[in-house]
Amino acid sequence: MSDPQSGGSFGASLREILADKMAFARHQEANLAPDTVAALGARIRETGVKYIYYMIPTLGARTVAKVVPAEHYERMLRKGIAFHRTALTDLQTSREGELIGGGVEAHEFWGLPEPETFQVLPWDPEVGRIFCTAYDPPHLGEDGGRLIPLDTRALFTAAHRAFSERTGLELRSGLEPEMTWVGPGIEVVTKDDQSPAYQVENLEKMRPVFKKVISYGQALDFDMIQGDYEDDGQIELNWNYDRAERTSERMTTYRQICKQVARELGLQASFMPKPYNGKMGNGCHHNLSLWRLADDGSAENVIEDGRVELHATETARQAIAGMLLHTPGSMLVMGSTVNSYKRYWDAGQFAPSGADWGLDTRGVAIRISANGRMEYRLPDASVNPYLSHLYLLAAIEHGLEAQMDPGDPGVPSDAIAGVVVPNTLGSAIEAFEADEYLMAAMPEELTRIFLQLKRDEWARYCGQITQWEFEQYWEAIP
Repeated sequence: MSDPQSGGSFGASLREILADKMAFARHQEANLAPDTVAALGARIRETGVKYIYYMIPTLGARTVAKVVPAEHYERMLRKGIAFHRTALTDLQTSREGELIGGGVEAHEFWGLPEPETFQVLPWDPEVGRIFCTAYDPPHLGEDGGRLIPLDTRALFTAAHRAFSERTGLELRSGLEPEMTWVGPGIEVVTKDDQSPAYQVENLEKMRPVFKKVISYGQALDFDMIQGDYEDDGQIELNWNYDRAERTSERMTTYRQICKQVARELGLQASFMPKPYNGKMGNGCHHNLSLWRLADDGSAENVIEDGRVELHATETARQAIAGMLLHTPGSMLVMGSTVNSYKRYWDAGQFAPSGADWGLDTRGVAIRISANGRMEYRLPDASVNPYLSHLYLLAAIEHGLEAQMDPGDPGVPSDAIAGVVVPNTLGSAIEAFEADEYLMAAMPEELTRIFLQLKRDEWARYCGQITQWEFEQYWEAIP
Protein backbone atom coordinates (compact mmCIF):
# COMPACT_ATOMS: atom_id res chain seq x y z
CA MET A 1 0.00 0.00 0.00
CA SER A 2 1.32 3.45 -0.89
CA ASP A 3 2.09 6.14 1.65
CA PRO A 4 -1.00 8.25 2.50
CA GLN A 5 1.25 11.21 3.32
CA SER A 6 2.20 11.32 -0.36
CA GLY A 7 -1.42 11.25 -1.46
CA GLY A 8 -1.37 7.49 -2.06
CA SER A 9 -1.49 5.95 -5.51
CA PHE A 10 -3.76 8.78 -6.62
CA GLY A 11 -1.17 11.47 -5.90
CA ALA A 12 1.72 9.49 -7.39
CA SER A 13 -0.26 8.97 -10.58
CA LEU A 14 -1.20 12.63 -10.94
CA ARG A 15 2.40 13.72 -10.49
CA GLU A 16 3.44 11.36 -13.26
CA ILE A 17 0.66 12.63 -15.55
CA LEU A 18 1.63 16.27 -15.00
CA ALA A 19 5.32 15.59 -15.58
CA ASP A 20 4.69 14.35 -19.12
CA LYS A 21 6.34 16.88 -21.46
CA MET A 22 5.05 15.12 -24.58
CA ALA A 23 1.35 15.48 -23.79
CA PHE A 24 0.84 18.45 -26.14
CA ALA A 25 2.77 16.82 -28.99
CA ARG A 26 0.75 13.60 -28.79
CA HIS A 27 -2.53 15.51 -28.72
CA GLN A 28 -1.49 17.63 -31.70
CA GLU A 29 -0.36 14.56 -33.66
CA ALA A 30 -3.71 12.84 -33.01
CA ASN A 31 -5.59 15.96 -34.11
CA LEU A 32 -3.71 16.10 -37.40
CA ALA A 33 -4.26 12.47 -38.36
CA PRO A 34 -5.86 12.59 -41.84
CA ASP A 35 -8.94 10.63 -40.73
CA THR A 36 -9.52 13.03 -37.80
CA VAL A 37 -9.19 16.15 -39.96
CA ALA A 38 -11.49 14.69 -42.62
CA ALA A 39 -14.11 13.56 -40.10
CA LEU A 40 -14.35 16.96 -38.40
CA GLY A 41 -14.50 18.73 -41.74
CA ALA A 42 -17.31 16.46 -42.89
CA ARG A 43 -19.28 17.06 -39.68
CA ILE A 44 -18.95 20.83 -40.04
CA ARG A 45 -20.08 20.75 -43.65
CA GLU A 46 -23.04 18.44 -43.08
CA THR A 47 -24.32 20.46 -40.11
CA GLY A 48 -23.88 23.81 -41.80
CA VAL A 49 -22.07 25.31 -38.81
CA LYS A 50 -20.40 28.63 -39.64
CA TYR A 51 -18.91 29.58 -36.25
CA ILE A 52 -17.36 27.47 -33.50
CA TYR A 53 -16.75 28.21 -29.82
CA TYR A 54 -13.46 26.66 -28.69
CA MET A 55 -14.06 26.32 -24.95
CA ILE A 56 -12.35 25.44 -21.66
CA PRO A 57 -14.05 25.31 -18.23
CA THR A 58 -12.30 27.39 -15.57
CA LEU A 59 -11.37 26.64 -11.99
CA GLY A 60 -14.43 28.60 -10.87
CA ALA A 61 -16.82 26.49 -13.01
CA ARG A 62 -17.28 29.17 -15.67
CA THR A 63 -16.28 28.68 -19.29
CA VAL A 64 -13.88 30.72 -21.43
CA ALA A 65 -13.96 30.53 -25.20
CA LYS A 66 -12.94 32.04 -28.49
CA VAL A 67 -15.22 32.10 -31.52
CA VAL A 68 -13.61 31.11 -34.82
CA PRO A 69 -15.12 30.88 -38.33
CA ALA A 70 -15.75 27.19 -38.97
CA GLU A 71 -13.61 26.93 -42.10
CA HIS A 72 -10.46 27.35 -39.98
CA TYR A 73 -10.98 24.01 -38.21
CA GLU A 74 -7.75 22.44 -39.54
CA ARG A 75 -5.67 25.38 -38.35
CA MET A 76 -7.35 25.14 -34.94
CA LEU A 77 -6.63 21.40 -34.70
CA ARG A 78 -2.95 22.27 -35.11
CA LYS A 79 -2.63 25.48 -33.07
CA GLY A 80 -5.69 25.64 -30.87
CA ILE A 81 -6.60 28.70 -28.85
CA ALA A 82 -4.36 30.86 -26.69
CA PHE A 83 -5.36 32.74 -23.55
CA HIS A 84 -3.52 34.48 -20.76
CA ARG A 85 -2.99 31.78 -18.15
CA THR A 86 -5.11 33.63 -15.58
CA ALA A 87 -8.20 33.03 -17.74
CA LEU A 88 -8.25 29.59 -16.08
CA THR A 89 -8.71 31.35 -12.72
CA ASP A 90 -11.48 33.62 -14.07
CA LEU A 91 -9.15 36.63 -14.45
CA GLN A 92 -9.78 37.36 -10.77
CA THR A 93 -7.80 40.16 -9.16
CA SER A 94 -7.18 39.98 -5.41
CA ARG A 95 -8.00 42.76 -2.96
CA GLU A 96 -4.31 43.68 -3.08
CA GLY A 97 -4.45 44.16 -6.85
CA GLU A 98 -2.70 40.93 -7.87
CA LEU A 99 -4.07 38.99 -10.85
CA ILE A 100 -4.51 35.57 -9.23
CA GLY A 101 -2.85 32.69 -11.04
CA GLY A 102 0.43 34.25 -12.06
CA GLY A 103 -0.04 38.00 -12.32
CA VAL A 104 0.12 40.06 -15.49
CA GLU A 105 3.51 38.52 -16.31
CA ALA A 106 2.05 34.99 -16.57
CA HIS A 107 2.53 33.38 -19.97
CA GLU A 108 -0.25 32.21 -22.26
CA PHE A 109 -1.56 28.69 -22.34
CA TRP A 110 -2.45 26.84 -25.52
CA GLY A 111 -5.71 24.93 -25.73
CA LEU A 112 -5.88 22.10 -28.27
CA PRO A 113 -9.36 21.09 -29.48
CA GLU A 114 -10.85 17.67 -28.83
CA PRO A 115 -12.68 17.12 -32.14
CA GLU A 116 -14.89 14.34 -30.77
CA THR A 117 -16.62 16.94 -28.56
CA PHE A 118 -17.95 18.94 -31.54
CA GLN A 119 -21.66 19.67 -31.19
CA VAL A 120 -24.14 22.07 -32.75
CA LEU A 121 -25.91 24.53 -30.44
CA PRO A 122 -29.63 23.82 -30.88
CA TRP A 123 -30.68 27.44 -30.32
CA ASP A 124 -28.55 28.55 -33.28
CA PRO A 125 -27.57 25.78 -35.72
CA GLU A 126 -24.97 28.02 -37.33
CA VAL A 127 -22.92 27.89 -34.11
CA GLY A 128 -21.03 24.85 -32.80
CA ARG A 129 -18.73 24.20 -29.88
CA ILE A 130 -15.64 22.12 -29.15
CA PHE A 131 -13.95 21.59 -25.79
CA CYS A 132 -10.20 22.09 -25.58
CA THR A 133 -7.38 20.92 -23.28
CA ALA A 134 -4.94 23.47 -21.83
CA TYR A 135 -1.18 23.00 -22.07
CA ASP A 136 1.92 25.01 -21.28
CA PRO A 137 3.27 25.90 -24.75
CA PRO A 138 6.13 23.72 -26.04
CA HIS A 139 8.28 26.81 -26.64
CA LEU A 140 8.75 27.16 -22.87
CA GLY A 141 11.42 24.46 -23.02
CA GLU A 142 11.69 22.37 -19.85
CA ASP A 143 8.32 23.62 -18.60
CA GLY A 144 6.53 23.27 -21.93
CA GLY A 145 4.26 20.64 -23.42
CA ARG A 146 2.61 19.64 -20.14
CA LEU A 147 -1.01 19.51 -19.13
CA ILE A 148 -1.92 22.51 -16.95
CA PRO A 149 -3.37 21.36 -13.60
CA LEU A 150 -5.76 24.34 -13.52
CA ASP A 151 -7.65 22.75 -16.44
CA THR A 152 -9.85 20.69 -14.12
CA ARG A 153 -11.72 19.06 -17.00
CA ALA A 154 -8.54 17.60 -18.48
CA LEU A 155 -7.10 16.84 -15.03
CA PHE A 156 -10.11 14.80 -13.92
CA THR A 157 -10.28 12.95 -17.23
CA ALA A 158 -6.62 11.92 -16.92
CA ALA A 159 -6.99 11.04 -13.22
CA HIS A 160 -10.05 8.90 -13.85
CA ARG A 161 -8.36 7.04 -16.71
CA ALA A 162 -5.38 6.25 -14.46
CA PHE A 163 -7.70 5.22 -11.59
CA SER A 164 -9.40 2.72 -13.90
CA GLU A 165 -6.04 1.33 -15.03
CA ARG A 166 -4.99 0.79 -11.39
CA THR A 167 -8.22 -0.55 -9.95
CA GLY A 168 -10.24 -1.90 -12.87
CA LEU A 169 -13.07 0.36 -11.71
CA GLU A 170 -14.93 3.19 -13.38
CA LEU A 171 -16.73 6.00 -11.53
CA ARG A 172 -20.17 6.77 -12.89
CA SER A 173 -22.37 9.56 -11.63
CA GLY A 174 -25.67 11.29 -12.05
CA LEU A 175 -26.25 14.83 -10.78
CA GLU A 176 -29.35 16.53 -9.36
CA PRO A 177 -28.84 20.20 -10.29
CA GLU A 178 -31.35 22.43 -8.54
CA MET A 179 -31.70 26.05 -9.57
CA THR A 180 -33.95 29.05 -9.07
CA TRP A 181 -35.85 30.90 -11.78
CA VAL A 182 -37.50 34.30 -11.33
CA GLY A 183 -39.51 36.54 -13.64
CA PRO A 184 -42.99 37.40 -14.84
CA GLY A 185 -45.56 34.63 -15.01
CA ILE A 186 -43.83 32.10 -12.77
CA GLU A 187 -44.57 33.62 -9.34
CA VAL A 188 -45.89 31.17 -6.74
CA VAL A 189 -48.61 31.75 -4.14
CA THR A 190 -48.92 29.33 -1.22
CA LYS A 191 -50.46 29.19 2.23
CA ASP A 192 -48.26 30.05 5.19
CA ASP A 193 -45.75 27.29 5.98
CA GLN A 194 -46.88 25.19 3.02
CA SER A 195 -44.32 23.99 0.49
CA PRO A 196 -45.12 24.41 -3.21
CA ALA A 197 -43.08 21.27 -4.01
CA TYR A 198 -44.30 18.74 -6.58
CA GLN A 199 -47.58 20.51 -7.38
CA VAL A 200 -48.51 20.15 -11.03
CA GLU A 201 -49.88 23.71 -11.12
CA ASN A 202 -46.40 25.00 -10.34
CA LEU A 203 -44.89 22.73 -12.98
CA GLU A 204 -47.40 24.19 -15.42
CA LYS A 205 -46.16 27.69 -14.70
CA MET A 206 -42.66 26.44 -15.51
CA ARG A 207 -43.78 24.64 -18.67
CA PRO A 208 -42.09 27.11 -21.08
CA VAL A 209 -38.86 26.64 -19.10
CA PHE A 210 -38.73 22.88 -18.85
CA LYS A 211 -39.84 22.32 -22.45
CA LYS A 212 -36.96 24.39 -23.78
CA VAL A 213 -34.37 23.08 -21.34
CA ILE A 214 -35.29 19.45 -21.98
CA SER A 215 -35.44 19.83 -25.77
CA TYR A 216 -32.09 21.64 -25.90
CA GLY A 217 -30.57 19.00 -23.63
CA GLN A 218 -31.84 16.18 -25.82
CA ALA A 219 -30.42 17.90 -28.91
CA LEU A 220 -27.03 17.89 -27.15
CA ASP A 221 -27.20 14.14 -26.40
CA PHE A 222 -28.54 14.34 -22.84
CA ASP A 223 -30.77 11.43 -21.88
CA MET A 224 -33.26 13.59 -19.97
CA ILE A 225 -35.21 11.40 -17.55
CA GLN A 226 -37.33 13.43 -15.09
CA GLY A 227 -37.87 16.72 -13.30
CA ASP A 228 -39.91 18.29 -10.55
CA TYR A 229 -40.81 21.54 -8.82
CA GLU A 230 -39.20 21.82 -5.38
CA ASP A 231 -39.63 25.32 -3.90
CA ASP A 232 -40.43 28.87 -4.98
CA GLY A 233 -39.13 29.10 -8.55
CA GLN A 234 -36.89 26.08 -7.98
CA ILE A 235 -36.89 23.20 -10.42
CA GLU A 236 -34.66 20.19 -10.84
CA LEU A 237 -34.29 18.51 -14.23
CA ASN A 238 -32.29 15.29 -14.32
CA TRP A 239 -30.47 13.35 -17.01
CA ASN A 240 -29.28 9.76 -16.90
CA TYR A 241 -26.06 8.81 -15.19
CA ASP A 242 -22.90 8.10 -17.18
CA ARG A 243 -19.13 7.94 -16.86
CA ALA A 244 -18.28 10.77 -14.47
CA GLU A 245 -16.42 13.00 -16.95
CA ARG A 246 -19.38 12.88 -19.36
CA THR A 247 -21.70 13.80 -16.51
CA SER A 248 -19.43 16.72 -15.59
CA GLU A 249 -19.32 17.92 -19.18
CA ARG A 250 -23.11 17.81 -19.34
CA MET A 251 -23.34 19.86 -16.15
CA THR A 252 -21.16 22.52 -17.77
CA THR A 253 -23.41 22.43 -20.82
CA TYR A 254 -26.60 22.41 -18.72
CA ARG A 255 -25.66 25.76 -17.21
CA GLN A 256 -25.23 27.22 -20.68
CA ILE A 257 -28.60 25.79 -21.73
CA CYS A 258 -30.37 27.33 -18.73
CA LYS A 259 -28.82 30.75 -19.26
CA GLN A 260 -29.86 30.65 -22.92
CA VAL A 261 -33.45 29.65 -22.02
CA ALA A 262 -33.61 32.49 -19.49
CA ARG A 263 -32.55 34.97 -22.20
CA GLU A 264 -35.17 33.65 -24.59
CA LEU A 265 -38.00 33.80 -22.03
CA GLY A 266 -37.10 37.08 -20.33
CA LEU A 267 -36.36 35.33 -17.02
CA GLN A 268 -33.39 35.04 -14.69
CA ALA A 269 -31.84 31.65 -13.97
CA SER A 270 -29.56 31.30 -10.94
CA PHE A 271 -27.38 28.53 -9.57
CA MET A 272 -26.80 30.52 -6.35
CA PRO A 273 -26.68 27.92 -3.55
CA LYS A 274 -28.99 29.71 -1.07
CA PRO A 275 -31.05 32.55 -2.53
CA TYR A 276 -33.61 32.79 0.31
CA ASN A 277 -33.92 32.04 4.00
CA GLY A 278 -36.72 29.65 4.83
CA LYS A 279 -36.60 28.08 1.37
CA MET A 280 -34.62 25.12 0.14
CA GLY A 281 -31.18 25.88 -1.22
CA ASN A 282 -29.92 24.80 -4.63
CA GLY A 283 -28.05 21.57 -4.11
CA CYS A 284 -26.32 19.35 -6.65
CA HIS A 285 -26.35 15.86 -5.17
CA HIS A 286 -23.83 13.48 -6.75
CA ASN A 287 -25.20 9.94 -7.21
CA LEU A 288 -22.13 7.72 -7.48
CA SER A 289 -21.46 4.13 -8.46
CA LEU A 290 -18.35 2.07 -9.16
CA TRP A 291 -18.27 -0.35 -12.07
CA ARG A 292 -15.79 -3.18 -12.60
CA LEU A 293 -14.69 -3.25 -16.22
CA ALA A 294 -14.26 -6.50 -18.12
CA ASP A 295 -12.05 -7.16 -21.13
CA ASP A 296 -15.09 -7.69 -23.34
CA GLY A 297 -16.33 -4.14 -22.62
CA SER A 298 -19.02 -5.13 -20.14
CA ALA A 299 -19.21 -3.66 -16.65
CA GLU A 300 -20.61 -4.72 -13.29
CA ASN A 301 -21.80 -2.32 -10.58
CA VAL A 302 -19.82 -3.29 -7.46
CA ILE A 303 -22.00 -1.08 -5.25
CA GLU A 304 -24.74 -3.68 -5.84
CA ASP A 305 -24.76 -7.40 -5.06
CA GLY A 306 -28.34 -8.47 -5.78
CA ARG A 307 -29.90 -8.15 -2.34
CA VAL A 308 -33.42 -6.70 -2.28
CA GLU A 309 -33.13 -4.76 0.98
CA LEU A 310 -31.28 -1.45 1.01
CA HIS A 311 -27.64 -2.18 1.63
CA ALA A 312 -24.03 -1.21 0.92
CA THR A 313 -21.51 -3.75 -0.31
CA GLU A 314 -18.08 -3.95 1.29
CA THR A 315 -16.66 -1.98 -1.63
CA ALA A 316 -19.35 0.66 -1.13
CA ARG A 317 -18.62 0.85 2.59
CA GLN A 318 -14.94 1.45 1.96
CA ALA A 319 -15.72 4.13 -0.61
CA ILE A 320 -18.21 5.77 1.78
CA ALA A 321 -15.62 5.77 4.57
CA GLY A 322 -13.08 7.49 2.33
CA MET A 323 -15.57 10.15 1.25
CA LEU A 324 -16.70 10.82 4.84
CA LEU A 325 -13.16 10.95 6.22
CA HIS A 326 -12.21 13.55 3.61
CA THR A 327 -15.46 15.51 3.70
CA PRO A 328 -13.93 18.37 5.77
CA GLY A 329 -10.93 18.60 3.43
CA SER A 330 -13.10 18.65 0.31
CA MET A 331 -15.85 20.99 1.53
CA LEU A 332 -14.12 23.99 -0.02
CA VAL A 333 -14.78 22.28 -3.35
CA MET A 334 -18.30 21.03 -2.59
CA GLY A 335 -19.38 24.37 -1.10
CA SER A 336 -17.12 26.83 -2.88
CA THR A 337 -18.80 30.16 -2.06
CA VAL A 338 -19.62 32.20 1.03
CA ASN A 339 -23.29 31.66 0.23
CA SER A 340 -22.85 27.86 0.06
CA TYR A 341 -22.74 27.57 3.85
CA LYS A 342 -26.04 29.38 4.38
CA ARG A 343 -27.59 26.16 3.04
CA TYR A 344 -26.43 24.22 6.08
CA TRP A 345 -27.46 26.82 8.69
CA ASP A 346 -31.12 26.99 7.61
CA ALA A 347 -32.69 24.19 9.68
CA GLY A 348 -35.38 21.98 8.20
CA GLN A 349 -34.45 22.50 4.54
CA PHE A 350 -33.01 19.02 3.84
CA ALA A 351 -29.37 20.13 3.66
CA PRO A 352 -26.97 17.81 5.54
CA SER A 353 -24.45 19.24 7.97
CA GLY A 354 -22.57 16.20 9.31
CA ALA A 355 -20.17 13.54 8.04
CA ASP A 356 -22.54 10.59 8.33
CA TRP A 357 -24.34 8.07 6.17
CA GLY A 358 -27.60 6.19 6.17
CA LEU A 359 -30.22 4.23 4.28
CA ASP A 360 -32.86 6.42 2.62
CA THR A 361 -32.67 9.29 5.07
CA ARG A 362 -32.23 12.85 3.81
CA GLY A 363 -30.38 14.33 6.78
CA VAL A 364 -27.04 12.63 6.11
CA ALA A 365 -24.05 13.43 3.92
CA ILE A 366 -24.26 10.12 2.04
CA ARG A 367 -27.39 8.06 1.68
CA ILE A 368 -28.13 4.80 -0.05
CA SER A 369 -31.35 5.94 -1.68
CA ALA A 370 -31.51 2.91 -3.98
CA ASN A 371 -29.38 -0.20 -4.27
CA GLY A 372 -26.40 0.41 -6.50
CA ARG A 373 -25.74 4.09 -5.85
CA MET A 374 -24.28 6.35 -3.17
CA GLU A 375 -25.87 9.79 -3.00
CA TYR A 376 -23.32 12.37 -1.83
CA ARG A 377 -25.52 15.28 -0.72
CA LEU A 378 -23.09 18.04 0.22
CA PRO A 379 -22.28 19.71 -3.15
CA ASP A 380 -24.36 22.70 -4.20
CA ALA A 381 -25.34 24.11 -7.56
CA SER A 382 -22.29 26.39 -7.84
CA VAL A 383 -19.89 23.42 -7.79
CA ASN A 384 -17.18 22.81 -10.37
CA PRO A 385 -18.23 19.25 -11.31
CA TYR A 386 -14.79 18.25 -12.57
CA LEU A 387 -13.19 19.34 -9.30
CA SER A 388 -15.86 17.70 -7.12
CA HIS A 389 -15.48 14.39 -8.95
CA LEU A 390 -11.68 14.68 -8.75
CA TYR A 391 -11.77 15.08 -4.97
CA LEU A 392 -14.38 12.36 -4.52
CA LEU A 393 -12.35 9.97 -6.66
CA ALA A 394 -9.23 10.60 -4.55
CA ALA A 395 -11.22 10.05 -1.34
CA ILE A 396 -12.80 6.87 -2.71
CA GLU A 397 -9.44 5.43 -3.72
CA HIS A 398 -8.04 6.18 -0.25
CA GLY A 399 -10.98 4.33 1.28
CA LEU A 400 -10.44 1.34 -1.00
CA GLU A 401 -6.65 1.28 -0.54
CA ALA A 402 -6.87 1.46 3.26
CA GLN A 403 -9.98 -0.78 3.42
CA MET A 404 -11.66 1.79 5.65
CA ASP A 405 -14.73 1.08 7.76
CA PRO A 406 -17.43 3.77 7.98
CA GLY A 407 -19.34 2.03 10.77
CA ASP A 408 -23.04 1.38 10.53
CA PRO A 409 -25.74 3.93 9.66
CA GLY A 410 -26.08 6.20 12.67
CA VAL A 411 -23.11 4.50 14.39
CA PRO A 412 -19.90 5.84 12.84
CA SER A 413 -16.62 3.97 13.20
CA ASP A 414 -13.82 5.43 15.31
CA ALA A 415 -12.15 6.75 12.13
CA ILE A 416 -15.26 8.75 11.19
CA ALA A 417 -16.70 9.64 14.60
CA GLY A 418 -14.58 12.73 15.13
CA VAL A 419 -15.05 14.22 11.67
CA VAL A 420 -16.50 17.75 11.80
CA VAL A 421 -17.89 19.38 8.66
CA PRO A 422 -16.97 23.07 8.18
CA ASN A 423 -19.93 25.46 8.40
CA THR A 424 -18.38 28.62 6.93
CA LEU A 425 -16.10 29.28 3.99
CA GLY A 426 -13.42 30.35 6.45
CA SER A 427 -13.47 27.06 8.34
CA ALA A 428 -13.58 25.17 5.02
CA ILE A 429 -10.35 26.90 3.99
CA GLU A 430 -8.70 25.69 7.21
CA ALA A 431 -10.00 22.13 6.76
CA PHE A 432 -8.86 22.08 3.13
CA GLU A 433 -5.29 22.89 4.17
CA ALA A 434 -5.40 20.46 7.11
CA ASP A 435 -6.19 17.37 5.00
CA GLU A 436 -2.68 16.03 4.46
CA TYR A 437 -3.78 13.22 2.15
CA LEU A 438 -5.74 15.44 -0.25
CA MET A 439 -3.16 18.21 -0.17
CA ALA A 440 -0.48 15.67 -1.13
CA ALA A 441 -2.68 13.96 -3.71
CA MET A 442 -3.60 17.09 -5.65
CA PRO A 443 -1.28 19.23 -7.79
CA GLU A 444 0.42 21.93 -5.72
CA GLU A 445 -0.45 24.65 -8.25
CA LEU A 446 -4.12 23.70 -8.16
CA THR A 447 -4.44 23.79 -4.36
CA ARG A 448 -2.29 26.91 -3.99
CA ILE A 449 -4.26 28.99 -6.46
CA PHE A 450 -7.63 27.63 -5.38
CA LEU A 451 -6.77 28.61 -1.81
CA GLN A 452 -5.72 32.08 -2.93
CA LEU A 453 -9.05 32.56 -4.72
CA LYS A 454 -11.09 31.36 -1.76
CA ARG A 455 -9.09 33.33 0.84
CA ASP A 456 -9.66 36.44 -1.23
CA GLU A 457 -13.40 35.74 -1.45
CA TRP A 458 -13.63 35.15 2.31
CA ALA A 459 -11.70 38.34 3.05
CA ARG A 460 -13.98 40.36 0.78
CA TYR A 461 -17.05 38.97 2.53
CA CYS A 462 -15.65 39.56 6.04
CA GLY A 463 -14.92 43.15 5.09
CA GLN A 464 -18.48 43.92 3.94
CA ILE A 465 -20.99 45.69 6.21
CA THR A 466 -24.42 44.12 5.72
CA GLN A 467 -27.98 45.28 6.23
CA TRP A 468 -28.31 42.68 9.00
CA GLU A 469 -25.57 44.46 10.96
CA PHE A 470 -27.36 47.79 10.65
CA GLU A 471 -30.60 46.25 11.87
CA GLN A 472 -28.88 44.58 14.82
CA TYR A 473 -26.50 47.29 15.93
CA TRP A 474 -27.41 50.77 14.61
CA GLU A 475 -29.94 51.52 17.33
CA ALA A 476 -29.40 48.57 19.68
CA ILE A 477 -25.91 49.50 20.97
CA PRO A 478 -25.41 50.05 23.81
